[in-house]
Amino acid sequence: MGNPRILEDELQVYEALAQTLIDEGVSDLFGLIGDGNLFLVDAFTKKSGTRYVSAAHETGAVLMAKGYASVTGRVGVATVTYGPAVSNTVTALIECARDGVPVVLIAGDTAAEDRHNLQNLPQRDIILPTGAGFEQVRSSETATADLATALRRAAREQGPIVLNVPVDLQNADVAYSPAPSVPRVSPFAHPSREAVEDAVAVIAASSRPIILAGRGATSAGGSLERLSERIGAPLATTLRSRDLFRHSPYNLGIFGTLSTTGALSAIGQSDCIIVFGASLNVWTTDKGALLAGKRIVHVDRRFQQLASMVTPTAGVVGDSAAAAGEFLEVLDEAGVGQGNFRDWDLSWYQTRRYTRPLDDAAPIQFPVALDFLEEAVPESRTLIADAGRFFSPAMATFRVQRPQDFVHTANIGSIGLGMGSAVGAAVGRPESPALLVCGDGGFMHGGLAEFNTAVRHGLDLIVLVFNDGGYGAEHIQFRDRAMDPSLSLLEWPQFAQLADALGGRGITVRIVGDLDDAAQAIKERDGALLIDVMLDPDSMTRPER
Repeated sequence: MGNPRILEDELQVYEALAQTLIDEGVSDLFGLIGDGNLFLVDAFTKKSGTRYVSAAHETGAVLMAKGYASVTGRVGVATVTYGPAVSNTVTALIECARDGVPVVLIAGDTAAEDRHNLQNLPQRDIILPTGAGFEQVRSSETATADLATALRRAAREQGPIVLNVPVDLQNADVAYSPAPSVPRVSPFAHPSREAVEDAVAVIAASSRPIILAGRGATSAGGSLERLSERIGAPLATTLRSRDLFRHSPYNLGIFGTLSTTGALSAIGQSDCIIVFGASLNVWTTDKGALLAGKRIVHVDRRFQQLASMVTPTAGVVGDSAAAAGEFLEVLDEAGVGQGNFRDWDLSWYQTRRYTRPLDDAAPIQFPVALDFLEEAVPESRTLIADAGRFFSPAMATFRVQRPQDFVHTANIGSIGLGMGSAVGAAVGRPESPALLVCGDGGFMHGGLAEFNTAVRHGLDLIVLVFNDGGYGAEHIQFRDRAMDPSLSLLEWPQFAQLADALGGRGITVRIVGDLDDAAQAIKERDGALLIDVMLDPDSMTRPER
């Protein structure tokens, strides 16, 4: 929370809303101004210690708030005007809702009596189908309380909330006082002893268990590693909690469709999967195939997550770290023998590296480019992944130091949501470069305009565009079905030149020798940098890992 102050003088509603943001601890605001929110933005920027990041498109503004919330753990706040500005946010709000990221969108609205305004739209009806919550400013006197409610709902529900602010209320005078504080509710949930004992009985009856950690277990890494050593279980993660165990010698990496060949071998030999904080979706389980014939112990804070995808052998509602600690206690009390890893050979799981060709004039190959650039970008990166044909091999290659340093933007399978999220992540975590990995279609779809936003705001952003000259997923289908793949290919402009024109710097990688120029540009960057990796669409295959 910020430092609340009671103002004796009356404020106009837009000024009171700006002060409420400060009192609620909001220092960064993303948005695009118009008649419905320009006074709010102006008032916010006049407060000390604030930053307003102006987006080029409303979708970008909401995605910036999402990226910011993802890396900071705080509520991301965006603002747009009314009508088409609100309808432009629909895809981004759906993405936020699917991802479970706390975002508040402050949206202007036309006055109730202004029925014939060209931009008058039924905004509640537009918002609710996205999965976002909706809060209406009920009157000038309730405006600050309504905003505080929206902020607290986003934090409590871990999802997007839209605050609808009619423009005719914003100039009204109100006596300002901070919204009353509310008790913070601890997310800690202690598992029941009976459920723990049932789970331990399943674990004790297993000879080859694996521990799988999802996003809900990212704060429990140490506890899970202790349990791993106790029962002799290798460790794996979902994509969303990637690299949680990166320093453990017993790390299998990602569990699921992105698993390495070695990890899949270990999963195939296992007889029990102990799951902490993961939804067990179709990608993690490969549509259930990776769990077939295995006992499942599933731990999650949310009761509704248990059996939502897979029916477990034993289910435990509770905090992951607490449950792991309880498992250890019951194992010790029951005298279950100490596990070890001597029966497991984990050496083969390590990621294979691709040797750079000796011929600098050779055309660049996707696996070589991936491995080289992974090494060239500083290890302290924040990784933002767009969606596209490149996704699986790129996610199998690029690493992060903590799961919190990874921002996923493919929750609804849309391309083009990465750049806005990357801008927000760069604002939220300025001490490290934001690394956006995207395809050429995604860059043109949603990245071009907001690249300039990164330039304007002086952000440390590295964009890797894996450019196969069109829409690669469709190219595969056309080619595999003996249809005309040229329909999926487009004559894009030169992205490096576009990056230069937008105020950043661009580098094109066509041949092996160009990789050295890319590495040098990464070292010397002083702002937004784009590296355009030109690839043959017919040779784009997933590397063997």
